[in-house]
Amino acid sequence: MNVVILAAGMGKRMQSALPKVLHPLAGKPLVQHVVETAHSLGAQHICVVYGHGGDLVCERLTKACPDIPLNFALQQPQLGTGHAVQQAVPHLGDSPLTLVLYGDVPLISAQTLQALLAVGAPDRLALLTMEVADPTGLGRIVRDQGAIRRIVEHKDATPQELQIREINTGIMLIPTAHLGPWLAALKNENAQGEYYLTDIVAQAVAQGLQVASASAQAEFEILGVNSKQQLAQLERLYQAHQAQTLLAAGVTLMDPARLDIRGKLRCGRDVSIDVNCVFEGDVELGEGVQIGANCVLKNVSIAAGAVIHPFCHLEGAIVGAGALVGPYARLRPGAELAQQVHIGNFVEVKNVQIGPGSKANHLAYLGDGEVGARVNIGAGTIFCNYDGVNKFRTVIEDDVFIGSDSQLVAPVRVGAGATIGAGSTITQDAPAGKLSLARGRQVTIESWQRPQKKPKA
Repeated sequence: MNVVILAAGMGKRMQSALPKVLHPLAGKPLVQHVVETAHSLGAQHICVVYGHGGDLVCERLTKACPDIPLNFALQQPQLGTGHAVQQAVPHLGDSPLTLVLYGDVPLISAQTLQALLAVGAPDRLALLTMEVADPTGLGRIVRDQGAIRRIVEHKDATPQELQIREINTGIMLIPTAHLGPWLAALKNENAQGEYYLTDIVAQAVAQGLQVASASAQAEFEILGVNSKQQLAQLERLYQAHQAQTLLAAGVTLMDPARLDIRGKLRCGRDVSIDVNCVFEGDVELGEGVQIGANCVLKNVSIAAGAVIHPFCHLEGAIVGAGALVGPYARLRPGAELAQQVHIGNFVEVKNVQIGPGSKANHLAYLGDGEVGARVNIGAGTIFCNYDGVNKFRTVIEDDVFIGSDSQLVAPVRVGAGATIGAGSTITQDAPAGKLSLARGRQVTIESWQRPQKKPKA
């Protein structure tokens, strides 16, 4: 199957220098949603027709979808949807069907498109339509005894035609063999002075071809974006749909209206998510996981029974079963917590693997290292991992106790069962089972007096 994605519009009402189709919805550019949906249908040839924004659209899409082969066609100037598809024709394969999609209609589902594909054929034109309560501004489907005869744009419709509530979504499945001749015959004798792709419907009827239709499953699937207001509205519609899907799967949401999913979120049974949480990239939550309020999770895996307390930021991390994180903790890429690990308030972990049952409950920075099992890391502990040029690793073996306000200057190893006294700066390996101290002796200066303010003159 061929797919043509129309993405050349300027988007003046967006009031932005960024091309309209690159504005984000649910964390991804509008057009990326469409490309990924088309790819999921098994399309052999996908051509994106771009215009305003030039090469930026091509660059962003190529980077965002490295595993999807894409062709690009420039539409310059923009003379309507029919003219846009015409630019894509040289990039199409020999597939008998060509599906036309829109880069600013991001939420069209694969299920709805499968329904359209089911009524298409090499000798049949298939349209995606829908009856809506308010069809203002949209093209109407004109039928005669139930059969589709043509599509009339809102600006060209008669008062009688404006009463029709079945609208054209713009999405259609076209017999590829007819596409070239139909496009060549288009005229721009209309209120806009443009070449409408919808005019091929009348040509198909005139040639005796059947025009079939399928209906979208939900109205939000066919909504386009032309302004920041519409983008915000579609974002909330999308998030509401995601929330309802989670609720139906048994996830507890403290407030479904205060949830943002900007990627894939997979949840086990009895997961609980508090308000104002953001999920980005690929996030997996095991059974019984609890996510506190105001957390941001990006590309993380959290095993069964773990609790993420409020105001935590996790990215590129793995959290083991029964672990406790936060509040106000940060797990950065490479952080791996085994089962029953405790990471407390204002603790930051980066590229450190922490063994079962270990704890860092207060005010610590753990960067580039390895922590064994049953280790206790006191408040104010720092892994000094960076000399200004290179990063070095700190290794703490099992059953170590690190006293508060300690600095471990990497590369350094603390042996199993060792104790580091509070306030120590450890620059050499600490032997197993021993107490290591590295601090100055306390001195009291008997004759010292606190400075006094001088009286004002």
